[in-house]
Amino acid sequence: MSLLCKNDYVESVAATRDKRMSWWRGARFGMFIHFGLYSQIGRHEWAQVQENVPLDEYEKYADTFNPKPGAPREWAALAKKAGMKYMVMTTRHHEGFCLWDSKANPYNSVNHGPGRDIVREFVDACREFGLGIGFYSSLMDWHHPDAWKCAFDKNARDRFNKYIEALNTELLTNYGKIDILWYDVASPLTSWEGWNSLEMNQRMRALQPDILINNRSYLDEDFSTPEEHVTASDKDWEACMTFNGLSWGYMDSAQTVNYSYSPQQIIKMLNKCANGGGNLLLNIGPKPDGSVPDDAVAPLTTVGKWLLENGDAVYGKVIRNRNWPDFKFGGNGVCGASRKDNTVYLWNWVWPSEGSMAIGGYLNSPESVKFLKDGRPIDFEHKNNRILLKNLPEKSPDSTTGITVIVMEFSEEPVYVFASGYPQLHGGKEYK
Repeated sequence: MSLLCKNDYVESVAATRDKRMSWWRGARFGMFIHFGLYSQIGRHEWAQVQENVPLDEYEKYADTFNPKPGAPREWAALAKKAGMKYMVMTTRHHEGFCLWDSKANPYNSVNHGPGRDIVREFVDACREFGLGIGFYSSLMDWHHPDAWKCAFDKNARDRFNKYIEALNTELLTNYGKIDILWYDVASPLTSWEGWNSLEMNQRMRALQPDILINNRSYLDEDFSTPEEHVTASDKDWEACMTFNGLSWGYMDSAQTVNYSYSPQQIIKMLNKCANGGGNLLLNIGPKPDGSVPDDAVAPLTTVGKWLLENGDAVYGKVIRNRNWPDFKFGGNGVCGASRKDNTVYLWNWVWPSEGSMAIGGYLNSPESVKFLKDGRPIDFEHKNNRILLKNLPEKSPDSTTGITVIVMEFSEEPVYVFASGYPQLHGGKEYK
């Protein structure tokens, strides 16, 4: 194939992006899976280097690694139940151990441990449950002899780049249609030129024309990946979050449960993503045998039940409000919001016990207001850029999480300006 220069490549990727990203932009919620030899250690996925474990000592974990048959199916079943639309799995983390029958890397799960292709099991599970398929591929490698020499030795860099591309070529050749290539940690090289990212990614796209590629090979590609924070961008973005703020890999669930996200916290992250036009990729670190960690099951199941009734506020392409720096649209101190077309969804974190609630900043009036769950109408009035919701029930109608979603439908584009009644927050400008 003939390769494009950088500017032409960027233009060609941009020309197909809307079509390729359409499903992803509406998916909103995915599951990250960090699974590898480190899962047996149970302290951290970076334990190998954090503890300076000698390589020959760490390699022994390859032969004791033994996930139970059907483990990926368990992940996929939970992802589906949680309302997630796609999954991304660590096919090879920084430790360098491949979870597939790699011809480029004999240090893999077919030659060691279970003697099985875990990537194949993952792909099959995703397809069974109708989930998008994402392959995480580390650029950094703690096992390959050229992985550090490549920083200063050209021959080592050439060998290592060929090795990385060979691994990714296997992944994108052997498993049918794949939806996402998720690079991580481009170290020790510091540029796309060093990694040959421009050439490699063109060859990856030739193998999978509809593939989505993240921004961690030093090229912007299709979407950015804020890590451990949910921060909106004016381009496509996906917040990748651990489940407990401690580790991506497995740790003892009985202890991490004290740090793990509640259903309400997960839904609040989903609101920030829906409001800012991004996705949430929420991680679980399976146990050594591949089982789902105990602390993840109940929260994700509860979120899934909530999404069955409130998914309209989450899924689908949102419209971001650019009148406010973080793109948030039209909530107040006790509720967040998201918007699709001329509909605004209010996500109520704390229910107003006094039977009414005011939402400031709307310059035009909604045509109707109702509960998303059952469509019951809500009394309201619009006055002085303020929507007053009246005769609300004493308690939140949502019995699953307490987070009730209210729908405001406008006949035309809703116009929202934060604190519109206070000119001192707008340089003296008044909104009538």
